[in-house]
Amino acid sequence: MNLKEKFTVLGLSYTENQDLIDSLWQEIEIRYSEKGRHYHNLLHLENMFLELETVKSTIADLTAISFSVFYHDVIYDATSKSNEEKSALFAAERLQKLSLDQNIISKVSEQILATKSHQKAVDTDTNYLLDADLAILGKELSVYMEYTRQIRKEYSIYPNLLYKPGRRKVLRHFLELESIFKTEKFRDQYEVQARENIAEELRIL
Repeated sequence: MNLKEKFTVLGLSYTENQDLIDSLWQEIEIRYSEKGRHYHNLLHLENMFLELETVKSTIADLTAISFSVFYHDVIYDATSKSNEEKSALFAAERLQKLSLDQNIISKVSEQILATKSHQKAVDTDTNYLLDADLAILGKELSVYMEYTRQIRKEYSIYPNLLYKPGRRKVLRHFLELESIFKTEKFRDQYEVQARENIAEELRIL
């Protein structure tokens, strides 16, 4: 099932208005296809859904986490420090149009906001979302290095003089965490490789 089909199925659980669902999907597609998105694009969403598929049976609220994936980076500006807050507000407005229960909307907002600091949450679903979002860190080194190049392109507005210290700070933050991944499944699968990858990037940065 592709992203559009996945979004349509989600939407049809709450409304029969196909035009509304189509317009909400088009909005997502346009935003994730913006010119400056070299990593935070539709492929990133596809990869997150592939990661979550492996833990699907243990996710408590598949609807909320699915909407969180679709909207977590819907607003993405490399020069802004409030992308997550803006994305959470954007999601809440759109999900109200679909007549979702306020509890689900609140859950989606909280999950999107959690992607800002990537701190372990009390809610297991939120931790799965965070881990799926960062799964790229634990991929084989060649895949990881391609990701670093894509991120650099997204921040091309900044010269190395500014970019490199900022990037080092982010990477060191990850290494200082007790665990980069919040759930046992993702930790077992990706933690060791992620730390090796980050150390390698720091070495050559």
